[in-house]
Amino acid sequence: MDEKKTESRAPWSAWTQASNSSRPGASCRVIAHLDLDAFFAAVEESRDPSLRGKPVIVGGGERGVVATANYEARRYGVHSAMPIRTARTLCPHGVFLPGHHDLYRDYSRRLMSLLATYSPLVEQVSLDEAYVDLTGTERLFGPPEMTARLIQKRVKEELGLSISVGLASNKLVAKVASDYEKPAGFTVVPCGREAEFLAPLAVQRLPGVGPALLRQLRSWGVATIGDLARVPLRTLELSLGEWGEALACRARGEDANPVTPGQIVKSISREHTFETDVFDPRLLESTLIALTEDVCRRLRQSALEARTVTIKIRYANFATHTCSHTLSHPTDVDEAFFREVRALFHRHWRKSSCLRLVGVGLSNLAPRAGQDDLFDQELPLLRELDLKVDAIREKYGKNAVRRGATLSDQ
Repeated sequence: MDEKKTESRAPWSAWTQASNSSRPGASCRVIAHLDLDAFFAAVEESRDPSLRGKPVIVGGGERGVVATANYEARRYGVHSAMPIRTARTLCPHGVFLPGHHDLYRDYSRRLMSLLATYSPLVEQVSLDEAYVDLTGTERLFGPPEMTARLIQKRVKEELGLSISVGLASNKLVAKVASDYEKPAGFTVVPCGREAEFLAPLAVQRLPGVGPALLRQLRSWGVATIGDLARVPLRTLELSLGEWGEALACRARGEDANPVTPGQIVKSISREHTFETDVFDPRLLESTLIALTEDVCRRLRQSALEARTVTIKIRYANFATHTCSHTLSHPTDVDEAFFREVRALFHRHWRKSSCLRLVGVGLSNLAPRAGQDDLFDQELPLLRELDLKVDAIREKYGKNAVRRGATLSDQ
């Protein structure tokens, strides 16, 4: 980030700088936050080395947004969530790729498997980042800093990817530290020096400070996290309620949240932006069915079932509507959700209007019970079919088997 150039820098390089304890594991937790650098673009460069050194932008077609831009592309002002068309204007000579999400998920699984060899406490935050609690692992792997450097080295050698590491006594500070010197950064914040590390950083670097809150803080003259730490707690509470107290704790580098493995997934969703506005009901329905297949497969991969299905419709004028239906029993069977998606779509789509985007989401999730509805003899057979199709696609690729309902004339 550009603001890093103006922030004062400290030699955050060795855990042994800690002033509060000569053995950090004895009195402080040791938490690593690991974040893959420009993940999607880095995977594309790994599979096609000719892309290295070029500005690479991964996104969802001309009418979609940038999912990831590599660091070469970021020099031109391209960033995540930017419209692809804007990115093309800023970087017309960039390499624009649609992305390979199954491949990214495979790399993510490999990363999490690697991390699990160093600690049972691994909390996956997203495809490309995770927390690892290294407290008490010294006897197995040596000092935590050495272990974290070994992980960084293995990710580079075994996955061919660059990863940034932040090491601190809590999750909040570790996350900020991992972003301190990207890419391939390695930042250690000694136990007891959390507030000192955060103080000179721009206040927007603090997790939870979004655009609206940033504007309010700037109106108070708050530019750095240190400035925020000096705002009276009563002022924060009066202005922000309960969030004010939490924000004050964060500004001081305090965070008691544990690393929690197996975080519960709350929802699974996918959406598709069309290259041109679409009116054809066959194309719209086939796209929704393909999206439903994808979210259901991810549901089964996570050993989950869902009760609530939601569809998202965005019209040509950008008006966006969502509608949901909750089943009487949870399931992970494609066909059960196909029926609901079709019904929701035809019930809520204004048939005289073109659409630019559709999406499907599953929520109200729970671990799979392991027993199908005894009164519905069809569901177990359909689920068995889904599992066989999953296995074929896992081995031969997503398009190895396709349902006729996902095909259209266009």
